[in-house]
Amino acid sequence: MSFSETPHELRVADAVDFLAPKLNPKWQELISGVSVTGVILGSGLGSLAEKIQPQLTIKYGDIPGFASSTASGHRGELIFGTLHGKPVIAMAGRLHRYEGWSNDQVSFPVSVMHALGARRLIASNAAGGLNPNLRVGDIIVLSDHVDWLHQRSASFSSSPKRTGFLRADRPIYRRELIDQALLAARNNSFRAFEGTYLATLGPTYETRAEYRMMRRLGADVVGMSTVPEVLTAASLEMDVLALSVVSNVASPDDAIIADHEEVLQAGDAAAGKLESIVRFVTG
Repeated sequence: MSFSETPHELRVADAVDFLAPKLNPKWQELISGVSVTGVILGSGLGSLAEKIQPQLTIKYGDIPGFASSTASGHRGELIFGTLHGKPVIAMAGRLHRYEGWSNDQVSFPVSVMHALGARRLIASNAAGGLNPNLRVGDIIVLSDHVDWLHQRSASFSSSPKRTGFLRADRPIYRRELIDQALLAARNNSFRAFEGTYLATLGPTYETRAEYRMMRRLGADVVGMSTVPEVLTAASLEMDVLALSVVSNVASPDDAIIADHEEVLQAGDAAAGKLESIVRFVTG
């Protein structure tokens, strides 16, 4: 059967059955009674993976049910290990809708991380700045989003309840984690702001007219990812924190064209800020 024809629970079970025997007893001891954090490292942020003390690193394409990452700057590896002594399951690189994957395929790794013990998700991305007050390298801590990835119902297909609705009493983005991320930025003297993310299909960058429209909609940053993963995590009742690194700032009145290499460089430069937040939140 194809990915879409195989029941979600069976796909998750197949991935877990493949991964669990490869994790040594030390990992099981490490996560016993401890909260495990799932981490998604977006464009240019893969250097943070080098800070993880790995116990198991495996390519997405080798894991049953996982799609392969094809985007530049995404290693496409799942890493089990510790970051500053805290257990993490990290995606070094993510999957995108513009690569041809469905929302379910993009968010499937989150379901697997949850099945393996992750109860918190920290998702990161590199995004274009829409708010004129932003600078390259700023961190936006997401408190809301606008979903332009279409096929909205598919975003929830990984939910065990299959209702298509999230609990009204549980926000997608956890308020306590937002506050902790902003405090970490203040403690480490770098700029971070609470804001709204607008998700588009991509892979094209926005026109100047689109930038103007997105600003009027109230979005602070725009990117091509993150929403399917956080919706799935929220449907699984995981605590969610999402962070955008501002890779460029829109200038609707100037003919400035965004460049993917610029995005990767901005992400790499901001990896230390991201590490500070992850360390503070998981500590």
